[in-house]
Amino acid sequence: MAESYLDGKVVLVTGATGSFGNHFLTRVLKDSKPQKVIVFSRDELKQSQMQERFTDPRIRYQIGDIRDLSRLQRAFQGVDVVVHAAALKQVVPLEYNPFEAVQTNVIGAENIINAAIDQGVSRVVALSTDKAVNPVNLYGATKLCAEKLFIAGNSYAGGKKTRFSVVRYGNVVGSRGSVIPLFLKLKKNGVLPITDERMTRFWITLDQGVDLVTWAAANMHGGEIFVPKIPSMRVSDVARAMAPECKINFVGIRPGEKLHEVLLTEDEASRSMDAGEYFVIKPLFQWWDQSNWNGGKKLPDNFRYASDTNDRWLKNDELNAMVKSLA
Repeated sequence: MAESYLDGKVVLVTGATGSFGNHFLTRVLKDSKPQKVIVFSRDELKQSQMQERFTDPRIRYQIGDIRDLSRLQRAFQGVDVVVHAAALKQVVPLEYNPFEAVQTNVIGAENIINAAIDQGVSRVVALSTDKAVNPVNLYGATKLCAEKLFIAGNSYAGGKKTRFSVVRYGNVVGSRGSVIPLFLKLKKNGVLPITDERMTRFWITLDQGVDLVTWAAANMHGGEIFVPKIPSMRVSDVARAMAPECKINFVGIRPGEKLHEVLLTEDEASRSMDAGEYFVIKPLFQWWDQSNWNGGKKLPDNFRYASDTNDRWLKNDELNAMVKSLA
C-alpha cells in the first residue's frame, strides 16, 4: 500500500451516511491507514445500517447535526482532517423550504468553520457543486455562499493552523437523487422523462470524487477551489444509452434548472491554474502566496469550462460501464 496523506490521521466526515460518505469510507480504509474515521450524521438508522456493513474497529459513529455548533465543537476534538459532505441538495424541495436550505448549507458551513478553527483541525475539504456557479436555484445559491464562507475561513483562522479548501464537481453517477438511478427505476415502464433534448451535464464517478477529495487534502495550501476535468454528456443521450428500447418523453425544463452547467467561469479562469487532472482556482487574499501552484499552467484568456463546450464527451460504452459498476 502506497503512503497516503491520511495515514495516521483522525478523519471526520460530515454527512457520511450518504453516497459519497459510504464510498469514501470504503476507499480510505482500503487505500490508507487512518488512525480513526468518524462518521458524523444526523440519521441514526443509516448509521446503524453502516455499522452492519463496516466492521473496521477504526470507525466511530457520532450522531449530530451540523446546525448544532456545540455538538460540532465536541465532535472535532482531536480531529486532523474534516471532509464536509453534509448538505440539503434536492432542488425542488429546497425551493419550497428555503429557510431549511440556509440553515444547513449556509449556517451549517459557518458552524463547521468555527468549530474547526476552535478545535485546531488542520485541514477542511468542503464538497461543492457546479450548481454554485452562476446559480439559478436556491440550492446553488446556498452552495455558492458556502464556498465563499470556506474560502474566507482561511482569513478567520488568522495565525492558527486550520486551512480550508473546496472541491467543486458535477453530477455523480449513481448518487442518491441523481438521474441515473431514476432512469434505472423507470426503464421498466418503457418511458423516460427528459426535460430538454439539448440539456448537458458534467459526469463524475464516486471513485473520481474520492480521488479529488483525498488529493485536495494532501495538496491544498488553503483557499483553493479544485475542479476536476470530467466528461460531459447530453441527458437525452444518457437515457438512450441506458434504455435504447424506451420512449423518451420531453417534459420541459423545470424551475431552477439550466440547459448547461459551468464548473469554471471566465472571471475565475484569470486566477486559475491547470494542474494536470484538475484546475485550481486561487483565492484573492492579499496575504496568499501567489507562488503557490506555479508548477501549473496559466489558463488562456476568456477560458470557460462548461458542459456544452467541454472537449471531452462521455461515450455510451463508458457510461454503461459506469452504470454496470453500480450493480
